[in-house]
Amino acid sequence: MKKLLRVLGRLFLALLFLAAAALVTLGLLRWRGLILLPDEADPDEWEVFGVDVSSYQGEVDWPVLAEQGVDFAFIKATEGSLLQDRRVCANWAGAAGGGRGWAGAYHFLSYDSPGETQADNFIAAVPVTEGALPPVVDIEFYGEYLDTPPEKERVRAILDPLLERLEAHYGVKPILYVTYRSYYRYIAGGGYGDYPIWCSSPTVFPLVPGWDFWQYSHSAELEGYYGTQRRIDLNIFRGGRAEFERFG
Repeated sequence: MKKLLRVLGRLFLALLFLAAAALVTLGLLRWRGLILLPDEADPDEWEVFGVDVSSYQGEVDWPVLAEQGVDFAFIKATEGSLLQDRRVCANWAGAAGGGRGWAGAYHFLSYDSPGETQADNFIAAVPVTEGALPPVVDIEFYGEYLDTPPEKERVRAILDPLLERLEAHYGVKPILYVTYRSYYRYIAGGGYGDYPIWCSSPTVFPLVPGWDFWQYSHSAELEGYYGTQRRIDLNIFRGGRAEFERFG
């Protein structure tokens, strides 16, 4: 019995040590800004803070967003070869005119149409604008592809011409928006090392190499937009303000 009690005592002490180490690690990550809460806008640990919006946020009051620390915005522009977000023109003009000198637009990649026509759709919607962030290609899963993702060769046959045409038109490499699943399925080791990465990783900093933007929340609420969706995505840039101003 005494031997059993000694073993249990050592086990208890080991568990206490592990729990204390975990708390210290979490505290350190939180202190460094590598863990961010879903409703934590304009976190102190990061210099450059932004949002991303689409028609779901409705009309946007850009000066009101700016008052809450928003430094940049990614705006949904297009999807596939035909769809254009109904707020893209108003958001693009408003972001530039409302104090967001650094706005960017994103395209939701479709696995069902050629990359060339998807690029044409985006180019028709988003003008070449001095000072804008690079265009973004959003690579994630939807519909039937949530359960049966397309093969890498099929995705690359669509993605590569799209990226080439956007880079030729805008004069800068597009940003790749990724989830962990899309990054490790299609991007990692695929020859995309020169492309900036915007990674979706709720709460905990992205565990992908070389990321540039971190989308840390899908469920925040800010003031200054009046659509059907009250939630808004929050992002930070990995670097200081001077680096951000040189970005792209």
